[in-house]
Amino acid sequence: MAAVTAYKYQAQALMRDYLLADPLVPYTSVLMGIVLCKMAYDFTRILSSFYFKGYTSLTKIQRIEWNNRGMSSAHAIFITAVSLYLVASTDLFSDRIKGPITFRNSIISTSALGVSVGYFITDLAMIFWLYPSLGGMEYVLHHTLSLVAIAYTMLSGEGQFYTYMVLISETTTPEINLRWFLDTAGLKKSSAYLVNGILMFVAWLVARIFLFIYVFYHIYLHYSQVQRSSFQMHQSYFTQVQNIFVPSDTFYIPNYLTTDYADARLWVLPDISCAISALCDEHNVVHEDLKGCEENTGKMAMMDDAKRIPELTRLGVPGSTV
Repeated sequence: MAAVTAYKYQAQALMRDYLLADPLVPYTSVLMGIVLCKMAYDFTRILSSFYFKGYTSLTKIQRIEWNNRGMSSAHAIFITAVSLYLVASTDLFSDRIKGPITFRNSIISTSALGVSVGYFITDLAMIFWLYPSLGGMEYVLHHTLSLVAIAYTMLSGEGQFYTYMVLISETTTPEINLRWFLDTAGLKKSSAYLVNGILMFVAWLVARIFLFIYVFYHIYLHYSQVQRSSFQMHQSYFTQVQNIFVPSDTFYIPNYLTTDYADARLWVLPDISCAISALCDEHNVVHEDLKGCEENTGKMAMMDDAKRIPELTRLGVPGSTV
């Protein structure tokens, strides 16, 4: 019993002094995110081979995309749950706490963002490795913008509140993936597909439209706070760059780079990137819907022609035989 307690204390000390030390939290969490993505990918593969009979009949690239979407859904559930917890259930970003909301962060908030960065690195690597089977340039743009924006807020500690507000929009990802699963499994005409479509519409309306309106309204209400905090943090940086590298009489930094208004605009860039990435995601969904409609229309036309050929042959219409 004493040995178990000793090992327990050693493990806690290792976590506290190394893995969860402030300078190492971002990098440890990114590595953890990559490992968790691998685990989610393998878990989806094993679970599907046992409980979905048609999994083995899928092509190789279909199985890879199937597992990839399982990994994507696991990340979406995780980051949505963490975002809702930090935004709604804790006082980290509460207005009751004094100080600018733009620079509030914690080990938990930074670690969760690191896990998300690990996911985007993993998924982007798979997209490049199998390009364009898992997605075209719109997916590359979506993942790159998301990766840059989330990595910036993770490393700098800035804007984590707004980043988590935007990440709540990931609540639509499981419904999107479930629609693909049902379609691939041949259940597009099932009641489950219809119910999932209704849930996806509601989730999209709330998390991708109403939520974004509130996010930009919140930024507007706190814009003066963003200006003041950005000015205090960044003005000294530009001054040091001017004094260290180039003599002050030969180097001039324009005023638009040292004003609080410019810094506020620079700070908002990660949220704009997240918003653009969400728009790219919308384009992906619409594109897949149109592609599916075209395929269904083509199949229906071929079926109609196949049904009409015997009737035309009986009537003696020229060119109606196959």
